[in-house]
Amino acid sequence: MSLTANDVTQIAHLARLGIDKQDIDSYTKDLSGILDLMTQMSELNTDNVDPMAHPMDQVQRLRVDTISEQNNREKFMSIAPQAEAGLYLVPKVIE
Repeated sequence: MSLTANDVTQIAHLARLGIDKQDIDSYTKDLSGILDLMTQMSELNTDNVDPMAHPMDQVQRLRVDTISEQNNREKFMSIAPQAEAGLYLVPKVIE
């Protein structure tokens, strides 16, 4: 798919991007190349390709889920300006 300079100007306007007039030809060439690559990739047969989350077969190391701090909820609730039934009461800001 080949874009025109007018297409690139309209895309930049829709994306709220300010581009210099002398760069429009370069953007037109680059964006047309990207769209051509996407067209080529969409024509490939991927029926026997397994989906993957990462191209490298890696495993994420996970840490042990342990409690590292004590529960200070009651202490914090006791020093709050207003609290009720385990909730902090705040002024209403939306009518």
